[in-house]
Amino acid sequence: MDRGLSHFPPMRKISIAFAVTIIAGCFAASGAAMPDVNDLPVRKEMPDPLLMNDGTKATNSTQWEARRAEIKSILEHYSIGTMPPPPGNVTGHDLKSQLVADGKVNVRLVHLAFGPDEKLGFDVAVFTPAGSSGPFPTFIYITFDPTPGIAVIEPTNNPVASTNGPPARRRAPGVSPDPDAAARRFAPELDRGYAVVTYNYQETGDDNRGGLTNKLIAAYPAYDWHLEGAWAWGMSRVVDYLQTQPFADKSKLIAIGHSRLGKATLIAGAFDDRFAMVAPAGSGAFGTGAFRFNGMTNGGKEGLDEIIQHFPHWVGPGLPQFLGQVNKLPFDQHWLIALVAPRPFVSLEGIDDQFCNGNALKESYLAAKPVYELLGVPDRLGFNFRPGTHSLAPPDWQAALDFADQQLRGMDVKRVFNQLPTQEQLH
Repeated sequence: MDRGLSHFPPMRKISIAFAVTIIAGCFAASGAAMPDVNDLPVRKEMPDPLLMNDGTKATNSTQWEARRAEIKSILEHYSIGTMPPPPGNVTGHDLKSQLVADGKVNVRLVHLAFGPDEKLGFDVAVFTPAGSSGPFPTFIYITFDPTPGIAVIEPTNNPVASTNGPPARRRAPGVSPDPDAAARRFAPELDRGYAVVTYNYQETGDDNRGGLTNKLIAAYPAYDWHLEGAWAWGMSRVVDYLQTQPFADKSKLIAIGHSRLGKATLIAGAFDDRFAMVAPAGSGAFGTGAFRFNGMTNGGKEGLDEIIQHFPHWVGPGLPQFLGQVNKLPFDQHWLIALVAPRPFVSLEGIDDQFCNGNALKESYLAAKPVYELLGVPDRLGFNFRPGTHSLAPPDWQAALDFADQQLRGMDVKRVFNQLPTQEQLH
């Protein structure tokens, strides 16, 4: 850390203008480590995503691209942890395929292999409308559900697996859900001409503190990423695979996930421009909700302190230093939303979500909006509130489909995505 900054006066005694100067100075040192939390000023207002490290403000798209690089570095250092670059060698090996849903849907189980010696990987289920080769707009759906299996996966001596790629792994009876039932669940998306690629998130990192020592994280020990970063990085490996697949419309790839996977979806979409649309659902704290407006003592429900205390294995190693010091954050979650610009972004929310503070999402939306306005695409930033609690419900999928039809396919969808509930409902 740069101890030369430790002489800063308390923030309460300095002007906002001087605070901006301090913040710019903190991040302007070329090649220097970013300041420790003790050297950061207190600021209650939402940090301006357009304000560059040198104190100037981005006023055009070229400057915004430079600012995006700064934001990514700050977020990786203080919040997410540093993530590895793409492995560059993702391959897909078909394990099984069949027609389901009365012959209307083709489903394939595909093993993705990548990384050092292609020893890393996970299985994805690919659902496409039968009778058409596409290309289809495609949802990359990271989920809590087990990856749908295709009939029975053979043991490791399966001759088909041995000729087409890595041998299939044996699955315990009853673990893999019925692909026909899964296809019927995705009927609204498939009937509207979309494909869905889905997989269980724990294929890329176990959701416990032991997950910091296995799977993707274990393979890249030089990086200090934790689980949300690993889950997001896994979503991008699906995109790597889809770049080679004729069924997928590469210009219309959509990231979607719920709750802690909504957080991963937000990170994936912010850091990977190949996602043409980003749709986190119920992501709350460490998701779309501004830290400065949520938390048990800061607006209600889960916030910065609760995430740090209960789920330190999700967040990067830099974030816990802000425990009890939310107003020292040099960023807030609207920066991740802003990184998606100018691509379409929609946050899917339940009005009565027991974990997510609606007002915190509102504040993030308002603070990210100037970036979309600068780039001339304010209508690409949206949200949708529906009645109900914490779930990825059919109305959420409906909203995502309508937003994608409107923003990616240019369809005349008679629906708006910028009308907030009343302030009383945003709790």
